[in-house]
Amino acid sequence: MAVPKSKISNSRRGMRRSHDALSAPTYIEDKDSGELRRPHHIDLKSGMYRGRQILTPKDD
Repeated sequence: MAVPKSKISNSRRGMRRSHDALSAPTYIEDKDSGELRRPHHIDLKSGMYRGRQILTPKDD
């Protein structure tokens, strides 16, 4: 059975766990439509990505 050679301090344990925190997803405002969207993703309403038409927009 593995036994630690010495005690890990609270500070060192916290430093190791600092990378486990979850961050909120990033959203940016679209330049053309003003809608919020994820960076590097297609705008699903207009179908535009980086100034080019990728998808045909749905007519509702």
